[in-house]
Amino acid sequence: MNRHDSSISESRWSGQTIGFVTGRLAEPALRRLVGRLSEKLRFTPKVLTTKISVAALMTTDWLTRQLQVPAETSLVLLPGLCKGSIETLQQRWPETTFDRGPEDFRNLPEYFQLPPEEEPYGDYDIEILAEINHADRLARDELIAAAERARGAGADFIDLGCTPGSVWSEVGTAVEELVARGLRVSIDTFNAEEVASAVASGASLVLSVNASNLERAADWGTEVVLLPDNHNELDWLDQLRRSVERLEKLGVAYRIDPIVEPIGFGFAPSLERYLQTRAAFPDAEIMMGIGNVTELTEVDSAGVNAVLIGFCQELGIRSVLTTEVINWARGAVAEVDVARRLMKYAIDHRRLPKHRDSRLVQLRDPRILRQTIDDLEQLQQRIKDRNVRIFTTDDKIAVVNSDLLVESDDPFELFERLGIDDASHAFYLGWEMMKAATALQLGKNYTQDRSLRWGLLTEEEASYLEKKRQRERPPTEGTE
Repeated sequence: MNRHDSSISESRWSGQTIGFVTGRLAEPALRRLVGRLSEKLRFTPKVLTTKISVAALMTTDWLTRQLQVPAETSLVLLPGLCKGSIETLQQRWPETTFDRGPEDFRNLPEYFQLPPEEEPYGDYDIEILAEINHADRLARDELIAAAERARGAGADFIDLGCTPGSVWSEVGTAVEELVARGLRVSIDTFNAEEVASAVASGASLVLSVNASNLERAADWGTEVVLLPDNHNELDWLDQLRRSVERLEKLGVAYRIDPIVEPIGFGFAPSLERYLQTRAAFPDAEIMMGIGNVTELTEVDSAGVNAVLIGFCQELGIRSVLTTEVINWARGAVAEVDVARRLMKYAIDHRRLPKHRDSRLVQLRDPRILRQTIDDLEQLQQRIKDRNVRIFTTDDKIAVVNSDLLVESDDPFELFERLGIDDASHAFYLGWEMMKAATALQLGKNYTQDRSLRWGLLTEEEASYLEKKRQRERPPTEGTE
């Protein structure tokens, strides 16, 4: 019989009152999970929320002073990372059984001998506008290729950035070609002639308007992005209110961009503007130009994008404008696509944005798995051939075959000790040792014949042995 058969579990837990100790952060998500479990297994759940935020910081001594256990509770499950002796709690409440649950409460179904729950993941509600800077300077095939790359990375809009001080006479034709390919296009210019031509050709969003040009918006018949007239003035919000009232009177759809500033030039106050805008317009659509931060901060953009998207998700900002001009932000669109899914999941489920999607962890690895010398010594006893196996220990590269087990932090030293004469095999081992050395340097996992993991940038590689087998495989009948 299947070990996950619910009738087995039900006969054990049915009718019991079971307490689940947690901290404040995990409480909402835990309540939802134990609610579902209690319906399946027919027990009465009691979520025992403590004053601490993170359950892993609890100790059993602390719980004896803080915990309140209802008299009818037959079992209390502690967080798996709670430190201290359970006996301390057992003495305090002798009529109740205490036990440690899993380290991650999402694994509670397995404690009750049920299959793990699969929660839906991947939904998002933030649109990505991918700006193509100076789109007017690109040949048409270059523009189309850039737009298709952005769409493939997750962009919802292709934003055509125009060059100030000049007029793009072919903007209408460019928009028509992109729209014909099924792309949604926004036009990024204050030039009235460019806007009119773009919207007539199918552009469905105009960046941007303020008091200087919003009267023309009624003629465009499309949604606009509204900017404050002067976001550095004390009455910027009053100015914005007047512009909103005018657009609504004109019947023009809009989304507000309070403008995020680069770090060192008003970044913190600009985030406050977004908070004030949301408070003033609780139902309005809002956009953030996150490229102002990722392009102007010399740091890999993935982490910056994750934090900014988390801010947007919490505040209900449903569109972001980004670009990939500078090299450290060349993957920004794909990064935002991952971040918007991760942050929506985290906020909707009241979970920390971790241990669900590791594609934004690129330089390091989420978790390091290393071999010990004891492990490798036991492995060597079972090896009967001289094929070289390569591993990483805590701080060294180790090579093992039936004749030797050596380790060093210097790949050249290891290579000399192997005494390899065959050129192709030497190249292969050098390639693998370089990967192992890189893994040690960066804090990554290394597995022989596998590519290092770089999050969403990972490119799988065919193993040396597989390539060799393919080369040596005789051609099938009928092939030349």
